[in-house]
Amino acid sequence: MSFQPVVEFEKEIAKFFGAPFAVATDCCTHGVELSLRLDKPTEKLICPTQTYISIPMTFMKLGLDWEWEEKTWDELCYIGNSRIIDAAVCFRENSYVPGSLMCLSFQFFKHLSLGRGGAILCEDQATYNDLKAMTLDGRHPDTYDWAQSWTEQDTTHHGFHYYMTPELAINGLKKLPEAKERVPVQKGSKDYQDLRKMTVFKDK
Repeated sequence: MSFQPVVEFEKEIAKFFGAPFAVATDCCTHGVELSLRLDKPTEKLICPTQTYISIPMTFMKLGLDWEWEEKTWDELCYIGNSRIIDAAVCFRENSYVPGSLMCLSFQFFKHLSLGRGGAILCEDQATYNDLKAMTLDGRHPDTYDWAQSWTEQDTTHHGFHYYMTPELAINGLKKLPEAKERVPVQKGSKDYQDLRKMTVFKDK
């Protein structure tokens, strides 16, 4: 199976958002998770009270220190005390925030609707390579030979099997031109309920 369609999709997404690089993932939430795993935050993270439920659940999954903050936001949901941005509802040309890890969603209800999928926009080649390895079971672009089976090579990086499939990327390349032409619906914190009211977060 060739992953070339995924590489092509990454380049087109990076170009549209105005980012140097884009790392395709199987979903936005895993993009946020990989960004957190890459940066290993030591400060207490700040989570908006109105956001998608998987964000604080990811903090809990990784055993991170975090707290709520009542904060309104549009398109870009910043995770406080980090460079990570949950941009799941953003589809705007040249909207990349320099220096950030900006996580996109191509879930069924998003503007570029692929059923599933996401991407992490990032600043430099080294970050791209490290995140890419994390999506692909540790197969790092600096060392992995795609012409050879993974069973015949050493794996030196830890990975999480969060990659975008070539089939999904091909669909993304087909749908992207039309998505660029449509005006996206503006969404933000107003579209989410206060997560503090949910039983799962009652002890937070």
